[in-house]
Amino acid sequence: MSPMRVVVVGCGRVGSELALTLSREGNEVAVIDKSEQALRRLAMDWGGKTVVGFGFDRDSLEEAGIAGADALAAVTNGDNSNILTARIARETYEVPNVVARIYDPRRAVIYRRLGIPTVATVTWTVEQVLQRLLPERTITEWSAPHGEVVMVERNLPPSWVGCQLAELEYPGVARVAALSRAGKTSVPKPGVLGQDGDVLYISVAVSALGDLEQRLDKGPTR
Repeated sequence: MSPMRVVVVGCGRVGSELALTLSREGNEVAVIDKSEQALRRLAMDWGGKTVVGFGFDRDSLEEAGIAGADALAAVTNGDNSNILTARIARETYEVPNVVARIYDPRRAVIYRRLGIPTVATVTWTVEQVLQRLLPERTITEWSAPHGEVVMVERNLPPSWVGCQLAELEYPGVARVAALSRAGKTSVPKPGVLGQDGDVLYISVAVSALGDLEQRLDKGPTR
């Protein structure tokens, strides 16, 4: 995975952990928070950039390097601030990967329908925001007691849009167990085609994880 330029807005417990994780993975990270004291949550060896300001303030965003950024996470304690920040990042600066932290799950559904990925506080984890910021990242959702089989979550790559999801399956090796689309999760029917924004839950033998990753990244055989 190539290093990315990421802006994190909010340096609370989640924001600071997210920023440190992204930085340790070799990404270029800038953090914005209205409180200089909050920015002190970052480790002493923090090598990224810090900006005292607001995520919905364009001067603060530009100081953080929003122009040309690959991803932005709005993780402050305010729904309105997070959504406004996310919309500015998506609509004004055309940041490709944007996610907003939302406290009210009902509002989260509305914003997802507007094309802004969100995670409600009740289900919020750093792993989940990383999945939305870095779509090619695979997350293990479940593992068999002896580790032979895992269930992984993966955003559908663009190359698979319009293709049959069944092409990802191998008898006895890998199967698309569930499909999350437009806020609803179901067991995919035979012949279902992938759509932009789909999230797949795939049960796969651990020995075949590498092959599955290559298959997802390479795209279907035409």
